[in-house]
Amino acid sequence: MYKTLIRPILFKFDPEEVHYFTFSMLKNFPFLTKLFLPKPIEDKRLEREVFGLKFKNPVGLAAGFDKNAVLFEELSDLGFGFVEIGTLTPKGQPGNDKKRLFRLKEDSAIINRMGFNNEGVDAAVERLKKNKSVLIGGNIGKNKVTPNEEAVNDYKICFEALFPYVDYFVVNVSSPNTPNLRELQDKEPLTQLLGTLQQMNTEKSNPKPILLKIAPDLSDDQLLDIIDIVKDTKIAGVIATNTTLSRENLTSENKSETGGLSGKPLTKRSTEVIRFLSEKSGKAFPIIGVGGIHTAKDAIEKLDAGASLIQLYTGFIYEGPELINEINKELLVRASRLPR
Repeated sequence: MYKTLIRPILFKFDPEEVHYFTFSMLKNFPFLTKLFLPKPIEDKRLEREVFGLKFKNPVGLAAGFDKNAVLFEELSDLGFGFVEIGTLTPKGQPGNDKKRLFRLKEDSAIINRMGFNNEGVDAAVERLKKNKSVLIGGNIGKNKVTPNEEAVNDYKICFEALFPYVDYFVVNVSSPNTPNLRELQDKEPLTQLLGTLQQMNTEKSNPKPILLKIAPDLSDDQLLDIIDIVKDTKIAGVIATNTTLSRENLTSENKSETGGLSGKPLTKRSTEVIRFLSEKSGKAFPIIGVGGIHTAKDAIEKLDAGASLIQLYTGFIYEGPELINEINKELLVRASRLPR
């Protein structure tokens, strides 16, 4: 129903306006999900235990969709095993100028240059205080006006504020839409940033998993550096991958827009990065796979490449909430083939 009835209507309007309209509908009329969407699959065989946390299923929602922790309960009700909020910054900021979100329909893709638009970490904390049962990841970043040499303080502020209210953290240094942010992926500043946060973490009575979200545009040498950094800092794992700056083989009219590209064009590259990290590290740490998952087959390929969990974003927008069930159904089929 989503792809035949709902999506064609939504796709006639500006994507950012549709995003907020959809949020309003899910928040104010939650009965619509029960009326129009299939009941989420629940099965013990879908549960996963990763970095010390129990996930009801391995299909999560990637950061960027619910930036301000407004809709995490409603999104969980759609069937997601976990919801990652953010990217959050210490102070609220409007992000980049509009128009900043573009559909590439012929490529089943999206280009965004949102620029960490969010209400600030304290606003999100107030909403998260009401959370009863949703497993939450907190994706954190730096404010646009904060110079890189002071960026560590922004991450520390977000980490401290969110700590009691999220189950794991994601350090975002890979968005292409905040000036010079990706420079923090270089070995020295990244080691310092992650080391500082991990030191704060270990001083807590109940340390939380810290993950690093990386770009798909890193070279093999840079990925090897990432493996070394994860091992040296002892963070819990990696999210692979964020959006890409590549525009290879696109056909849509919006293909030349600046920003990060997500969706089907990223499917192959993100899986390659997952496989590289898994194999070269000897499966030393868990990986959350994200990028171009539009079918159950795409999800299975990422899990087979070495991902422990997966996340949806653009595939969720193009394929609808039914995609969550499709992936979980395929996982149950696979589970039924295993020897008991």
